[in-house]
Amino acid sequence: MARTTETTKQISRSVFGQKVADYQQLVKFRLNLTVVFSASMAFAIASEGTFSWVGLAILAAGGFLITGASNALNQVLEKDFDRMMKRTADRPIASGRMSVSEGVMAAGLMSLMGIMLLALFNVWAAFLGTLAMVSYAFVYTPMKRVSSVAVTLGAIPGAMPMLIGAVAWQGELTALAWTLFGIQFFWQFAHFWAIGYLGFDQYKLAGFNFIPEENGEPSPKLGLYAMWNALMLAPAGAICWWLGVTGMVSVVCLAVFGLALAWFAWRLYKQPARKMALQLMFASLMYLPLALTVLLLDKI
Repeated sequence: MARTTETTKQISRSVFGQKVADYQQLVKFRLNLTVVFSASMAFAIASEGTFSWVGLAILAAGGFLITGASNALNQVLEKDFDRMMKRTADRPIASGRMSVSEGVMAAGLMSLMGIMLLALFNVWAAFLGTLAMVSYAFVYTPMKRVSSVAVTLGAIPGAMPMLIGAVAWQGELTALAWTLFGIQFFWQFAHFWAIGYLGFDQYKLAGFNFIPEENGEPSPKLGLYAMWNALMLAPAGAICWWLGVTGMVSVVCLAVFGLALAWFAWRLYKQPARKMALQLMFASLMYLPLALTVLLLDKI
């Protein structure tokens, strides 16, 4: 009897552990944390006077839930396509470990709670959170199977965390809020084209048509597209300085960061290869936390 009870407990722990892991995949936990980081940094950069740690916690929770709902809806809508790609085949809905109805219910609950939390700040924050979720799930997600325009459309909800973070503090759409939105908007192209280059074969196999191609290969112009957008990041520090938010350190550092990212993108254009795409991807992963940290410290 004791052995049976212990076995039952082990099975229960195993089932519970798998369920936790499935929900981490459903909300894309690690990716979600980067979204929360962006919104939180924007909130801190936009803040004036006494900083609200309670407000930051509410923003982080609301942003996490909204992003989790968006990712859950994405996996519901793309379950059949996820099964065709090795890197996504094990997702809970695609693999059949979680039903579509459970995924939809989870998305509904997370979106409701997330919007309610953002509404504690102001109407703008709640509206932008809702807009980000709807546009990501129902505009960007289906458009990926149609055209590369999807990347630009997806960059809009992808940059919303910075806008929401600033608006949560400021209560309106200010020049600073739009500047922070622009940083995350233009940054995404270098990041996404690198990922698109690396995952081209799997995306193509699953029927996605959002990566420009030539002769059945990723277009060599992907690096050029990434470079032009990375160059748009160079004056971001100067704009923040002109707005009176930060100092000259941001002007210099963000110019250097933007030009460095553009250089990695240029290398991918001149030598289209997996090695160059990996370097661009890692450079893009470093850019955003470095840029936001410099803006915050320069402001302080």
